[in-house]
Amino acid sequence: MATWTLSFYNAKVAAAVEAWPAGVRASFLRIADVMVEHGPDLGMPHTRAMGAGLFEVRAKGREGIGRAFYCTAVGRRIVILHAIIKKTEKTPPRDLDIARERQKEVKP
Repeated sequence: MATWTLSFYNAKVAAAVEAWPAGVRASFLRIADVMVEHGPDLGMPHTRAMGAGLFEVRAKGREGIGRAFYCTAVGRRIVILHAIIKKTEKTPPRDLDIARERQKEVKP
């Protein structure tokens, strides 16, 4: 029985995940299913805390690495705020800023 619900910040974020390469998207969907069932704090290597209530899903496939930034909201909700395919070792600060701004709107 699912104990959490997962949603996207907006249709653009959902479309970004949908556009990921098949292997990376499949990895994300497996992790998302486990998060819905057991809660959002899975820990490494699946999820990681980014500080101040922001977390990332660490999806990996043969085609590359995807990151989906999320937070939790009232009512046992997991909200995917922003999604990227990583091209560098470090997460670009601009992408973290986007996720943190959206987090403020979801969690006032």
